[in-house]
Amino acid sequence: MSDEAIDDVDRAILYALQEDARNMSSGDIAERTGTSDSTVRKRIQRLEDDGVIKGYSADVDYQQSGYPLRMLLYCTASIPERGDTLPDILAIDGVVSVQELVTGEQNLLVTVVGESDSDITPVAQELLDMGLTVADEVLVRSHETTPFGTFDAEKED
Repeated sequence: MSDEAIDDVDRAILYALQEDARNMSSGDIAERTGTSDSTVRKRIQRLEDDGVIKGYSADVDYQQSGYPLRMLLYCTASIPERGDTLPDILAIDGVVSVQELVTGEQNLLVTVVGESDSDITPVAQELLDMGLTVADEVLVRSHETTPFGTFDAEKED
């Protein structure tokens, strides 16, 4: 990360991109932040270069796209190895995310999507084959996200 701290303009840029990166132009963001279009583009480039903005992706409704099951698998991996397992877990067909947890016995949260239970069960078996323990399985009904409110400069305190 560069020596430049994240300021209010950066936070406003991050908020706007989280709201709708696809339809939010640098001009739109400049208007919100009271800066120029070129300033916003430079800031976005710096945030990308510094790894603050890791990428851009579609927010897919898996249920609408034919994969109605979303399962959370709470797993336990040895502490020294848990970070090293992330790429291998993400390579498993059906896995859409992995979160490393730092409290509690379950230290990995794996999110899997599928059409039926027969899509989810092999994922759990692959995790077991990797030496992980699957401690709990939770079926998710819905999943919604929102931009991080602290980034919203227009939010009233």
